[in-house]
Amino acid sequence: MNYSKEHCVRMLRDKFDELQTAGETRYPARKDFTNGEVNAIKAFLGPWPRALEAAGIKEEDPERLEKKKQRRINQKRKKTQRMIEKNKSAE
Repeated sequence: MNYSKEHCVRMLRDKFDELQTAGETRYPARKDFTNGEVNAIKAFLGPWPRALEAAGIKEEDPERLEKKKQRRINQKRKKTQRMIEKNKSAE
């Protein structure tokens, strides 16, 4: 079957709606899908928690987003520092 990002989001939303209708209060789990579907979802939407966020099922964790931003800033600072040190040693 050909999957797309939109199809993967729809599969997650449909499963979530199905679980809600059945009276269950949990998020869709990997076990609710075939291996091929899980692989497609993860390929298009990332790790399972991020996939649930992308489908609008689970709220994004603001702490995780801030940590990710800080990690990116720190990586850029280190890269800049290495470039400065390299330029100094080349002089």
